[in-house]
Amino acid sequence: MLLVDMDFKIEHTPVMVKEVLEILNLKRDGVYVDATIGCGGHTKEILKRISSEGRVVGIDRDEAAIKRCKEELSDPRLFLVKANFSQLKEILKELNIEEVDGVFFDLGISMMQLRDFSRGFSFYSSERLDMRMDQSSELTAWDVVNKYSERRLIQIFEDYADEPFAKKIAKEIIRKRQTKTIDTCKELSEIIEKIVPKKRIHPATRVFQAIRVEVNKEFEELKRALSQAVEVLKKKGRVCVISYHSGEDRIVKNFFKEQEKKGILRILTKKPIYPSLEEIIKNPSSRSARIRGGEKI
Repeated sequence: MLLVDMDFKIEHTPVMVKEVLEILNLKRDGVYVDATIGCGGHTKEILKRISSEGRVVGIDRDEAAIKRCKEELSDPRLFLVKANFSQLKEILKELNIEEVDGVFFDLGISMMQLRDFSRGFSFYSSERLDMRMDQSSELTAWDVVNKYSERRLIQIFEDYADEPFAKKIAKEIIRKRQTKTIDTCKELSEIIEKIVPKKRIHPATRVFQAIRVEVNKEFEELKRALSQAVEVLKKKGRVCVISYHSGEDRIVKNFFKEQEKKGILRILTKKPIYPSLEEIIKNPSSRSARIRGGEKI
């Protein structure tokens, strides 16, 4: 996650570093994959703990993330690749890496993406609805909001975000766009705020989450990536996943259970691990994080 100070300098604050490192159980000469490198906070800590023979493959579909890591994490042991993590096996094959000691996923959106209003993720942005993590992709949030049917909107709001007001929100979106297209994040947010009661989280949180998941096909890509991660792990290799909402966590939990039943994986976290109160106070954006881990048998 990222915090921004009064001088607008972006300070990187990775979530639950101690817990991630414990689950990965790093080997000095190990090979690791950070499948969602983002700003590189977790990878930076991994690099501190492996030898000159160790390696880290950092993957991200966001060109801005790869560029930032190239600037701030210049290290001969780090290989950076702009790609979707569902291409994991292909990426490792191109790097002549057959097996790895660990794969790490930090799911969801980074604060760097959220605070860049031009990316069209923020509730408060007056920029065009976008939400693409990979800006070379065709489908945007604008397309979802302005072209999807009412039935389809209800489905993604319910399936991807458990939004209790899905039907009312979808109906209002359809009504509004009959007069004018809904172009900006702020316009969409204002529609939702009139329907969803204000609570601890912003009223538009779930709908924005659902649209982002749809635009980036996050759930489908995650399922493919988890399968590949287990395939490329060495015996006793480990997979560690940080998720931030129930939909992601369900996918990870169910996948781990299936793999354990097949005798492929040993679950290391019978229940998800949550951040400490101390960490939440220091970094409020970590409050919804949860970790699950497994070891290949």
